[in-house]
Amino acid sequence: MKTARNCARPSLTRLLLAICLVATGRAGLAAEPLQQLGAVPPPEPATATAPPTALSVRWELDPQTKQGLWAVRPHQPLFILAARYSNNPNDSPQTPSHPLSAAVPLDSTEAEFQLSFKVKAAENLFGSRADLWAGYTQQSQWQVYNGGISRPFRETDYQPEIFLTFPTHYELLGLTGRFVNLGLVHQSNGRADPLSRSWNRIYAQFGFERGNFALLMRPWYRLKENAADDDNPDIVGYMGHGDVTAIYQRGRQEFSLLGRFNAGHGAAQATWSFPIQERLKGYVKLFRGYGETLIDYNWIQTTIGAGILLVDWL
Repeated sequence: MKTARNCARPSLTRLLLAICLVATGRAGLAAEPLQQLGAVPPPEPATATAPPTALSVRWELDPQTKQGLWAVRPHQPLFILAARYSNNPNDSPQTPSHPLSAAVPLDSTEAEFQLSFKVKAAENLFGSRADLWAGYTQQSQWQVYNGGISRPFRETDYQPEIFLTFPTHYELLGLTGRFVNLGLVHQSNGRADPLSRSWNRIYAQFGFERGNFALLMRPWYRLKENAADDDNPDIVGYMGHGDVTAIYQRGRQEFSLLGRFNAGHGAAQATWSFPIQERLKGYVKLFRGYGETLIDYNWIQTTIGAGILLVDWL
């Protein structure tokens, strides 16, 4: 019995010491004697958390990337092309509904700019991490160098949309599927006949990534209009049923390829952005095919432009 009492004394001493240290605000020093008693398990080593990916940041797919509601976020690229050259300007736009329009002497070189943003209206819907977004994109072509016709804006396309984003995480052909967007988009140029162009679509967009590479696939379906009100009844024959955008980042440079595939009436676009100063980037855009703008949906041309960019794809 004497031996048992002697063995218990060190444990009792450590317990009393730990209680005193906690009472005096030295809880950290109390951990060691408590661990020796088996009352407190040793702390587990901290595990490093991987930084969020580019798609996660842009679409707020993970808890650490959430920014709350009603703050303005980037959507599509925001750029200004000081000069954009076309090998085939569309100086007399026509459609089956509007076969005649007055010819306008256009310059082959004009300016172009695009504004694009989105806001989150609701998050964590349907008991999941689904978010509701509203977006707006505007692209303008400006005949700024054409003094002979008073330097007009040749075309401005307006594109409001609303969509739900569902975060995902699955593997497919070496890529990680990160989100699905389900949306409704309206696009029009806001002009009177015979130059009015517009269409409405529903779409599903699938976002994939691997390292510095991202792939966006977006099939769509055009909502039918009354034949008497349809300014461009054959637009699907030129703009197709969807688009695919591939994006690759190399340091602060970003390369993108966009393709629309339709029998005989497709389009391809390549862009390159590169750093100039801090957030300001240089920007080069090359396009070949139909439908670079709504007024040109059934007009084929090759264009190349250069300027600056403030917001990239990612």
